[in-house]
Amino acid sequence: METIKFKTNIKCSGCIATVTPHLNEAIGEGKWEVDLNTPAKILTIAGETDVAKAKEAVEKAGYNAEKI
Repeated sequence: METIKFKTNIKCSGCIATVTPHLNEAIGEGKWEVDLNTPAKILTIAGETDVAKAKEAVEKAGYNAEKI
C-alpha cells in the first residue's frame, strides 16, 4: 500500500477538527492522520491518492501542505 507524506502547519487538535471534513471528503475517512508529535506535523495518507487533491483539501481548510 502506498503512503504519501506532507509537511504541514496543522498544530493542534483544533486544527485537525478544521481540516477533517475537507480531507475526509477528498481522501476518505480513516485514510489519513497527522502526527502532532513531530516538529514537521506530518500528514500521512494511506492508499492510492491524488497528491494535488490532498494538497488542495488541506489548503482549502486554511493550512499548508508540502509533499516530502
